[in-house]
Amino acid sequence: TTTSITSKRIRLGPWCDSASSESTQPVVVLAVDSQETGVRLVQALVACAEAVQQENLSLADALVKRVGSLAASQAGAMGKVATYFAEALARRIYRIHPSSAAIDLSFDEILQMHFYESCPYLKFAHFTANQAILEAVATARGIHVIDLGLNQGMQWPALMQALALRPGGPPSFRLTGVGSPSNRDGIEQLGWKLSQLAQAIGVEFEFNGLTAERLSDLEPDMFETRPESERLVVNSVFELHPLLARPGSIEKLLATVKAVKPSIVTVVEQEANHNGVVFLERFNEALHYYSSLFDSLEDGLILPSQDRVMSEVYLGRQILNVVAAEGVERVERHETLAQWRKRMGSAGFNPVNLGSDAFKQASLLLALFAGGDGYRVEENEGSLMLAWQTKPLIAASAWKLSAVAAEWRRSYCCRFDTMSVTHLLSVPVLVESRSQALPRSKKCVSWCIPLMKRDDLRV
Repeated sequence: TTTSITSKRIRLGPWCDSASSESTQPVVVLAVDSQETGVRLVQALVACAEAVQQENLSLADALVKRVGSLAASQAGAMGKVATYFAEALARRIYRIHPSSAAIDLSFDEILQMHFYESCPYLKFAHFTANQAILEAVATARGIHVIDLGLNQGMQWPALMQALALRPGGPPSFRLTGVGSPSNRDGIEQLGWKLSQLAQAIGVEFEFNGLTAERLSDLEPDMFETRPESERLVVNSVFELHPLLARPGSIEKLLATVKAVKPSIVTVVEQEANHNGVVFLERFNEALHYYSSLFDSLEDGLILPSQDRVMSEVYLGRQILNVVAAEGVERVERHETLAQWRKRMGSAGFNPVNLGSDAFKQASLLLALFAGGDGYRVEENEGSLMLAWQTKPLIAASAWKLSAVAAEWRRSYCCRFDTMSVTHLLSVPVLVESRSQALPRSKKCVSWCIPLMKRDDLRV
C-alpha cells in the first residue's frame, strides 16, 4: 500500500541559531497527508461495516485491522473516533461485547460529570428544561418535579436558585428522583446535599428517592402526587431512548406519566437515528453523529486534558453499545425529534413552544464556552436543538396533556433575563452529609427526606 506524502519547508526558530550558526538551509519535514488518510480511514470503516452486515467475517477481520492501523496514524478527532468504532466493530465480529448489566454505573456517572464540565451539551439540556419548567410553574406556590433520571442531580441547584429569587418569595419544592437500585445510597446522599442547599437559599424542600430496575416498572401511585397544593412536572434528560430496547416499555412509561397528570413534561434526547434495524444504516448515522461530537470536543480552545479524555470515554461507551450490541443489550437507541413527536402524540401529549426567550438565553449560554463559535441553537417547530456547525446533536422539547392544552396556554407565562444563565454557571458546591441505611428489597423502593419549611431554615 502506498502512502501519500507531502513536504513542508520550515525554518527553525531563532532559539536554534546560536547552537548552529552555519545551519541556514531550511529543514524539510515529511508528513502524512492527514486529509487523504482520513478519507481512506472512513472508507475502511464503512467497508468493514458492510462486511459485517454481509456476515463476511474474514473480510471484516482484515478490514478492522486496517482501520486500527490507519487510525493510529491519524491525528485529531477523526483518529480518536475511528479507534472507538474499530473497537466496537471488533467486538461485534468476535462477539466479545460486555452486557449492559456489567456496566459500572458509578463509573458511568463519573464520566458524565466530566462530559458535563467539558462541553455545553448537558448544560444546554438542563438549561432549556429548567426554562420550560419555570414558565409552567410561574404562579404555583408548590412544585413537585419527578426526575426520571436523577444521576448526580446537576440540573436542580440552578432551578432552586431561580425559585429562591422569585418575587413574593419562593414556592415549596418537592423533588422525586428516580435512580438505579444499585445507587440507593448515592441517591440519598444527593437528597441530603440538596436539602443543605435549600437551607442556605431559603427554599422549602422535600426529597423523595425512588429506585426502579426499569422506568417501565414505575406506577402512578408511587409518586404520591398532591394536585390540590402542587403543580406537577415530569423531567427526562436522555432517559427515554433506553426503553426502546424492550417492546411496550416506552408506552408503559408514557401511560404512567399521563396518569399522574403533569402540568408539563420536559424531554431532552440525542438528535440521531440509532434505532434502525439495518446495521449499516445505523453505523453510518452513528459515525457522522459521533464524529461531530468528537470534533466539538477537539475544537474547545481551553479544555483540561482529563475532562476531554473522560468525555471521549463517555462517548466511546455509547459507540460500543450502538455498534456492538443487539437485542435488549442495545440500549443506546437514540431517535430523532420527529420520531419522538410521533411517540408523544400517540401517548396523548401536545408540544409546548419553548419560545424566543429560551432561544436567546441558550445562545447566550453557548457564547460563554470555549469553541463556542462552532455551536448553534436552532429552533424546530417550537423545540430547540443544539448543533455543532450544521449538525443538530441534542433536541429539547416540552409537552403537555392534550386535554389541558388550551388552559395551559391561557394560564402560564413568564420571562427570563440573563440571571438564568448566571444560575447555571455559578451553582454552589453541595455540602457533604452523612448517609443512612436504606431498604434493599422490592422492585421499586422509595424513601423521603421531610419537607423543610422556611421557619426551620438557618442561613
